[in-house]
Amino acid sequence: MTDTRTRTTPTATDPELACPVSPVVDIVFSRWTTPILWTLHTHGRQRFVELERRIARITPKVLTQRLRQLERDGLVVRTYHPEVPPRVEYEISALGRSLAPLFAHLAEWAAENLTKVERARDAYDADDTNGSR
Repeated sequence: MTDTRTRTTPTATDPELACPVSPVVDIVFSRWTTPILWTLHTHGRQRFVELERRIARITPKVLTQRLRQLERDGLVVRTYHPEVPPRVEYEISALGRSLAPLFAHLAEWAAENLTKVERARDAYDADDTNGSR
Protein backbone atom coordinates (compact mmCIF):
# COMPACT_ATOMS: atom_id res chain seq x y z
CA MET A 1 0.00 0.00 0.00
CA THR A 2 1.35 3.45 -0.92
CA ASP A 3 1.27 6.36 1.47
CA THR A 4 -0.19 9.25 -0.54
CA ARG A 5 1.33 11.83 1.80
CA THR A 6 4.83 11.09 0.52
CA ARG A 7 4.12 11.53 -3.19
CA THR A 8 5.88 14.39 -4.94
CA THR A 9 3.28 15.13 -7.59
CA PRO A 10 2.85 18.83 -8.31
CA THR A 11 -0.17 20.55 -6.89
CA ALA A 12 -1.94 23.81 -7.62
CA THR A 13 0.16 25.42 -4.88
CA ASP A 14 3.41 24.47 -6.62
CA PRO A 15 5.03 27.85 -7.47
CA GLU A 16 6.11 26.64 -10.91
CA LEU A 17 2.51 25.72 -11.76
CA ALA A 18 1.09 28.84 -10.15
CA CYS A 19 3.26 31.09 -12.35
CA PRO A 20 3.49 29.84 -15.94
CA VAL A 21 6.12 32.45 -16.87
CA SER A 22 8.56 31.22 -14.23
CA PRO A 23 10.41 28.86 -16.62
CA VAL A 24 10.70 31.68 -19.18
CA VAL A 25 12.13 34.03 -16.57
CA ASP A 26 14.64 31.35 -15.56
CA ILE A 27 15.76 30.91 -19.18
CA VAL A 28 15.78 34.49 -20.43
CA PHE A 29 16.63 36.52 -17.37
CA SER A 30 19.37 34.51 -15.75
CA ARG A 31 22.56 36.48 -15.22
CA TRP A 32 24.26 37.57 -18.48
CA THR A 33 21.65 36.03 -20.78
CA THR A 34 19.94 39.32 -21.55
CA PRO A 35 23.18 41.22 -22.38
CA ILE A 36 24.32 38.36 -24.63
CA LEU A 37 21.01 38.14 -26.50
CA TRP A 38 20.76 41.94 -26.72
CA THR A 39 24.29 42.17 -28.14
CA LEU A 40 23.70 39.44 -30.72
CA HIS A 41 20.36 40.97 -31.70
CA THR A 42 21.83 44.47 -32.00
CA HIS A 43 25.19 43.67 -33.62
CA GLY A 44 24.48 40.44 -35.47
CA ARG A 45 26.83 37.48 -35.75
CA GLN A 46 29.79 37.78 -33.40
CA ARG A 47 32.96 35.92 -32.63
CA PHE A 48 33.66 35.07 -29.00
CA VAL A 49 36.22 37.86 -28.55
CA GLU A 50 33.81 40.41 -30.05
CA LEU A 51 31.13 39.40 -27.55
CA GLU A 52 33.69 39.51 -24.77
CA ARG A 53 34.67 43.09 -25.73
CA ARG A 54 31.07 44.29 -26.04
CA ILE A 55 30.05 42.77 -22.69
CA ALA A 56 33.02 44.11 -20.79
CA ARG A 57 32.45 42.74 -17.28
CA ILE A 58 31.72 39.11 -18.19
CA THR A 59 34.50 36.59 -17.67
CA PRO A 60 35.47 34.23 -20.51
CA LYS A 61 34.42 31.22 -18.41
CA VAL A 62 30.95 32.64 -17.73
CA LEU A 63 30.52 33.77 -21.34
CA THR A 64 31.36 30.24 -22.50
CA GLN A 65 28.88 28.71 -20.03
CA ARG A 66 26.07 31.11 -20.97
CA LEU A 67 26.64 30.66 -24.71
CA ARG A 68 26.50 26.87 -24.32
CA GLN A 69 23.27 27.13 -22.32
CA LEU A 70 21.73 29.53 -24.84
CA GLU A 71 22.71 27.18 -27.67
CA ARG A 72 21.18 24.27 -25.75
CA ASP A 73 17.98 26.30 -25.23
CA GLY A 74 17.84 27.08 -28.96
CA LEU A 75 18.24 30.84 -28.51
CA VAL A 76 21.74 31.06 -30.02
CA VAL A 77 23.30 29.32 -33.02
CA ARG A 78 27.00 28.43 -32.92
CA THR A 79 28.77 28.05 -36.25
CA TYR A 80 32.15 26.35 -36.40
CA HIS A 81 34.34 27.14 -39.42
CA PRO A 82 37.05 24.48 -39.88
CA GLU A 83 39.79 26.88 -40.94
CA VAL A 84 43.32 27.45 -39.72
CA PRO A 85 43.00 28.81 -37.13
CA PRO A 86 39.45 27.58 -36.45
CA ARG A 87 36.76 30.25 -36.28
CA VAL A 88 33.56 30.10 -34.22
CA GLU A 89 30.71 32.57 -34.56
CA TYR A 90 27.54 33.04 -32.56
CA GLU A 91 24.27 34.52 -33.68
CA ILE A 92 20.82 34.85 -32.25
CA SER A 93 18.42 32.20 -33.57
CA ALA A 94 14.90 32.78 -34.87
CA LEU A 95 13.64 31.60 -31.48
CA GLY A 96 15.92 34.12 -29.78
CA ARG A 97 14.75 36.89 -32.14
CA SER A 98 11.17 36.07 -31.20
CA LEU A 99 11.98 37.55 -27.78
CA ALA A 100 12.52 41.02 -29.34
CA PRO A 101 8.96 42.22 -28.60
CA LEU A 102 9.37 41.15 -24.97
CA PHE A 103 12.64 43.09 -24.70
CA ALA A 104 11.02 46.10 -26.42
CA HIS A 105 8.18 46.09 -23.87
CA LEU A 106 10.67 45.78 -21.02
CA ALA A 107 12.77 48.65 -22.39
CA GLU A 108 9.60 50.77 -22.63
CA TRP A 109 8.61 49.84 -19.07
CA ALA A 110 12.12 50.68 -17.86
CA ALA A 111 12.05 54.10 -19.53
CA GLU A 112 8.68 54.86 -17.96
CA ASN A 113 9.19 53.37 -14.51
CA LEU A 114 12.79 53.02 -13.35
CA THR A 115 12.85 56.54 -11.90
CA LYS A 116 9.70 55.64 -9.93
CA VAL A 117 11.44 52.52 -8.62
CA GLU A 118 14.46 54.59 -7.58
CA ARG A 119 12.22 57.11 -5.79
CA ALA A 120 10.40 54.28 -4.00
CA ARG A 121 13.72 52.76 -2.92
CA ASP A 122 15.01 56.12 -1.68
CA ALA A 123 11.79 56.69 0.29
CA TYR A 124 11.94 53.19 1.76
CA ASP A 125 15.60 53.54 2.72
CA ALA A 126 14.95 56.93 4.35
CA ASP A 127 12.03 55.59 6.42
CA ASP A 128 13.26 54.53 9.86
CA THR A 129 10.13 52.44 10.51
CA ASN A 130 11.16 49.73 8.03
CA GLY A 131 13.35 47.96 10.58
CA SER A 132 17.08 47.60 10.80
CA ARG A 133 19.06 46.96 7.69
